[in-house]
Amino acid sequence: MPDMKEMNQAVITEFRANKGALSGPMEGAPILLLTTNGRRSGTRHTTPVGFIDADGRLAIAAANGGADHDPDWFHNLMQDSDVTIEVSGATIPSLAIVTEGEERALLLEQLTASLPGMSDHVRGTHRQIPVIVLTEVE
Repeated sequence: MPDMKEMNQAVITEFRANKGALSGPMEGAPILLLTTNGRRSGTRHTTPVGFIDADGRLAIAAANGGADHDPDWFHNLMQDSDVTIEVSGATIPSLAIVTEGEERALLLEQLTASLPGMSDHVRGTHRQIPVIVLTEVE
């Protein structure tokens, strides 16, 4: 099985080299790079994440491939909601806001409809997958 850190680093390298364009199976996929501050180390960590544009707001899901635990990046942003995103060649300081209730349900439905594999991730776990809205910080 391929090492996830190595795969993510390859995506990050290609993403940055091509201003957000990816090739192969990820070609055309709506991907952004999310950089969080490590909750224990303070080190900045970057992760490729699928997203949707929901009425001008970027939304992501902490699906973690359908695992029964949240991804590390989600724990990081719960500790420090100031994040940086890279999308379409732009680097944008942002605030990560975890959604709840009807807003979360609606956005998760949109994410599931828009991102290949997301419905498998949702079905693959018993936990409630967090949905996060990323808002640009002026």
